[in-house]
Amino acid sequence: MTTKINRLLQKWPNNAVATARWLKSEGVDHRLASKYVQSGWLNRLGHGAYVRAGSSVDWAGGVHALQTQLGLDVHLGAVAAMDLRGHAHYLALGGRSIVLFGKPGTKLPAWFSTHQWSQPVTLVTTSVFQHCNECTSTLDVNGIELTTASLELAAFEMMYLVPKQQSYEEAVQIMASLTTFRPNIVQWLLESCTSVKTKRLFMHVAEQLELPCLPHLDVSDIDFGSGRRSIHRGGTLEHKYDLVIADTI
Repeated sequence: MTTKINRLLQKWPNNAVATARWLKSEGVDHRLASKYVQSGWLNRLGHGAYVRAGSSVDWAGGVHALQTQLGLDVHLGAVAAMDLRGHAHYLALGGRSIVLFGKPGTKLPAWFSTHQWSQPVTLVTTSVFQHCNECTSTLDVNGIELTTASLELAAFEMMYLVPKQQSYEEAVQIMASLTTFRPNIVQWLLESCTSVKTKRLFMHVAEQLELPCLPHLDVSDIDFGSGRRSIHRGGTLEHKYDLVIADTI
C-alpha cells in the first residue's frame, strides 16, 4: 500500500483537491481512499473530495479539480479574472466573491459549494456569452493552472453583473485603468454577446473614458436592441444608448 500511496502522492496536483473520480482513474476506489484517510495520508474535504494530509488547499485548488477532474465548463471571470491578470490590483479582493461563469444548468458539487474557502465563491450561469471558451486561457495561480477569462471577456462579464452583483461606480473605476483591450476580441464580444444591457453599458463607459480600442471597432451592425435600460433608478438618461444611469464619470 505504501508504494501505491507514494505513486499517488507524486501524481497529486500541487495544492489541489482530488476528487473520487480522479482517484478512481488512478486505481484508488472509495474503500482504498478510506484506508488512506484512516492511515493519515489523506483528509476528507467533503463527500467525493480529498486533500493531502498537511497540505494547504484553497479555492484555487478546488476550482482546478472542477475544471480538470470533473470536466465542468466553468472559468474564473469578472473582477477576479482581471486581478489575476494583473489588473484591478488596487481593489482588495479579500472578502470579495470569486466569480465563476458557467453555462445554464451547471451545478457545483456539494463538497465545493459548502466548504469554507478563504473567499466566497459564487457561480453565475448564463448563455449570453456564446462560445466564450474562445476568450479564455489557462493562467497560473500560485502554481495551479486555472481556466480564466481574458481581460476583454472579464470586462463584459463585469458589466453583465452591474448593478446587482457589481457596482457601476467600481466598474467605471476599473475600466479607467484598462488600456490594453484587443480590438478584435472586443469586436467579437460585441457581435456575439446577447445581453443588450451589457453591450450598451460597455460601450457607454468605453466612450466616456475614450479607451484606445474604440477607433478600431465597427459597431454599425451591432445589435443594441431597443427600449430603455435602467441601471440606477432616478439616475440620468444617457441618450445615445438609452441608459438610465448615475453620473459618475
